[in-house]
Amino acid sequence: MKKLFNILVISTLGFAACSDGNSYKVIGTVEGAADGDTVYIQEVVGRDLLKTDTAIIISGKFSFNGKQDSTVNRYITYAKGNNQYITDFFLENGNINVNLGPDSKVAGTPTNNTYQSFKDKMNTLQEEQNGIYESLQDTTLTVEQRDAKIADIDAKDAEMTDVISGTIKENITNPVGVHLLSQFNYIMDYEDIEPLLGQIPEQYQSNERLARLKEQVEKAKSTAIGQKFVNFSMENPEGKTVQLSDFIGKSKYTLVDFWASWCGPCRREMPNLVSAYKEYKDKGLQIVGVSLDRDETSWKDALKTLNMTWPQMSDLKFWNSEGAQLYAVRSIPYTVLIAQDGTIVAKGLHGKELQEKLAELLN
Repeated sequence: MKKLFNILVISTLGFAACSDGNSYKVIGTVEGAADGDTVYIQEVVGRDLLKTDTAIIISGKFSFNGKQDSTVNRYITYAKGNNQYITDFFLENGNINVNLGPDSKVAGTPTNNTYQSFKDKMNTLQEEQNGIYESLQDTTLTVEQRDAKIADIDAKDAEMTDVISGTIKENITNPVGVHLLSQFNYIMDYEDIEPLLGQIPEQYQSNERLARLKEQVEKAKSTAIGQKFVNFSMENPEGKTVQLSDFIGKSKYTLVDFWASWCGPCRREMPNLVSAYKEYKDKGLQIVGVSLDRDETSWKDALKTLNMTWPQMSDLKFWNSEGAQLYAVRSIPYTVLIAQDGTIVAKGLHGKELQEKLAELLN
């Protein structure tokens, strides 16, 4: 059970703007704002939002004017006291209408209309899922009723995943699809991503995130099921340098578990691994933990707390972990099952699927 997405809810819009088609006009209102307040257009640079343009609210409205060579994703932001509003949109030539507030909406140009339609669908599903979460607070629910509601939450996650992947595929030749692919590629298998990358028009190929995604696709292919494992070295908790190859081949199967002490889903999955290790270690299973931690103390404390008695390694580089990079890991927990001859036989197994696979191979 998880919440995959947290997208701003949408409201209605009741005004229009005019431009000559070779320039843009962004015009809008901010709920609860006063004349003289400031609104910004901002862009993401690294992990920061940097201001690129400023507008003052006059007679209840703000406006931005200019010319844009290409369509780019930007944010409109407002902050005053307890009122802080932000929504992303696509800055492109044409008439762009904005209603900024707790429920924000941007529309008017083809790209923004498509993007808004996507947000509408996502917000509807998110609201429905939130309602189910709230209903779980009912202490009179039976175990069966709680399980049914949890299943409904997972079903909403699946619906949201379908909306995202469908929107990406339908719009991969325009900025909406390119943007969503760069943002949400982690919900898609690499084999589904590769053909999409080939459909992206040349003018979007310089996107930095897409360039990294292409590299990940190639790494994923080199560590696909049926390929030989890729070796790497890190330090174990005692500070000794060890290699993955130190463990491969000594047991019938080696399960490489990418995890981190700061990862909630990893911690929730760990009892399943502890159980699997206890049941299968004498039947030919080895587990090797590869931590994406960055704090050594947190890493070592988690090993004790979670009862992880199998070999561990880490370079304490967070998402820049060498092992995670080599195996194109985008989310954790993530597992790679390797046979005694070094062949990768399964990937991404957790919970019941992992137990079933181990029972098939080792019982």
